[in-house]
Amino acid sequence: MAGGGGGGEGEPEFQIAPMIDVLLTLLIFFMSITTAQVEAIDKDIKLPIAPDAKERKKDPNQMIVNVKWSSKDQAATFMLDGAKFSDPQELTNAMEAKKAGRPDPSILIRGDKELQAKEIATVMNSAAQAGIDNIAFSTFNQ
Repeated sequence: MAGGGGGGEGEPEFQIAPMIDVLLTLLIFFMSITTAQVEAIDKDIKLPIAPDAKERKKDPNQMIVNVKWSSKDQAATFMLDGAKFSDPQELTNAMEAKKAGRPDPSILIRGDKELQAKEIATVMNSAAQAGIDNIAFSTFNQ
């Protein structure tokens, strides 16, 4: 029987270099797609607990708004894609700019559990003024 590779008699050689190339390519691909999602999430925010919460599918058109409460200053800080905003109008303008080019934009609000409800309403109003009506809330499910 004729077989390819190896030349001569004996076992054919196994080429490991192409396998390593594929492995490294996949590793780089997965690192690049997960980095954007991880950067958008603020680890300092303690999410409220909702035992009946359901996991939502990841959406590439989704913008994540982190709302952090400072009990010392009694003020909220809004973050959209790493940029901090203290003024709701600036947040609205940033949402409008990010909305461009997204067919069905949505907002995921990650609010601190110590946050006052009026601050969540502020983010919802900013989203409405930016023309975004698909809003979800992030909670922790134990």
